[in-house]
Amino acid sequence: MASANSSGGRSGSRSGSGSGSGSRHRVVVLALDGVIPFELGIPQRIFGRARTADGGPLYEVVTASVRPPGPVRTDADFAILVENGPECLAGADTVVVPASYELGPVHEEGRLTPELTAALAHITPGTRLISICTGGYVLAAAGYLDGRTATTHWSSAEHFQHLFPRITVDPDVLFIDDGDVLTSAGVAAGLDLCLHVVRGDHGSAVANDVARRTVVPPHRDGGQAQYIQRPVPEPQLATTTSARAWALGRLHEPIQLRDMAEQESMSVRTFTRRFREEVGVSPGQWLAQQRVERARHLLESSDLSVDQVARDAGFGTPQSMRQHLQAALGVTPTSYRRTFREGVPAGPVR
Repeated sequence: MASANSSGGRSGSRSGSGSGSGSRHRVVVLALDGVIPFELGIPQRIFGRARTADGGPLYEVVTASVRPPGPVRTDADFAILVENGPECLAGADTVVVPASYELGPVHEEGRLTPELTAALAHITPGTRLISICTGGYVLAAAGYLDGRTATTHWSSAEHFQHLFPRITVDPDVLFIDDGDVLTSAGVAAGLDLCLHVVRGDHGSAVANDVARRTVVPPHRDGGQAQYIQRPVPEPQLATTTSARAWALGRLHEPIQLRDMAEQESMSVRTFTRRFREEVGVSPGQWLAQQRVERARHLLESSDLSVDQVARDAGFGTPQSMRQHLQAALGVTPTSYRRTFREGVPAGPVR
């Protein structure tokens, strides 16, 4: 699966209670010197595009600096003008820390600078914290990740683990939702994490609409393992794309591994190896993930009975679906439906 989670609580528990602007949830993005512009823009692009059914914004997104308003260097050949100082963090419901190439002692020694310490002191207890890529170093140095499982860019995972031994680093996932603290892998994984947060706050329909507008998949398969540098496969070798598309069109039917392999004219052994190389998980794990996603969609968007949802998602029985949702999301189908149909938190959602 694209994410790894603990049972620390729902990431959307503070949704709709933003102190920054009426009922809107306020997201403050912390721009540090050396920030990567692409990552800095992810929260605005995802949270800023989330809308109610009548088109109203669901989030207020603002950018803050650790210094008084002014220019902030980026890793590109331009600076950005940030109009909010660190005091802006005090009114945040969610704080996002994108990656920076100028973390200095944070990256080298695992300690905050006095300037960064003073800025983070504005964050109030209960604020949801999100890091993108190596922005996790800031949360780790501040102690927010102690005793938790976290992730970062795969190329920094070993260094991250060595520098912060009190953290359990998972280098294989795209993001980790640990309730009030969420961390993501490199760069574009920030898109996955922010979409996941929107989905947890407001349901799949809103998150899927944001994904369509951004022209990105609402949920990516696999984890970081598929992006770690490996020898490039021979150009003439087939992929497993057609088999995945074939399977997605008949999730409600029994699907055998040999059936998927036949779509690519491969042996089961070759297909399984190629599939794992491309997707990062086994065909069986991938199928289970897609069926969970199908069940989530039906539970949120339809009035079908739990029995019918289980059949349409390919689980066969409600008991099987319950086991899979409990393992993947930490809740039962009935509890999940209640959460997203009525907007009432029902325990941890992974």
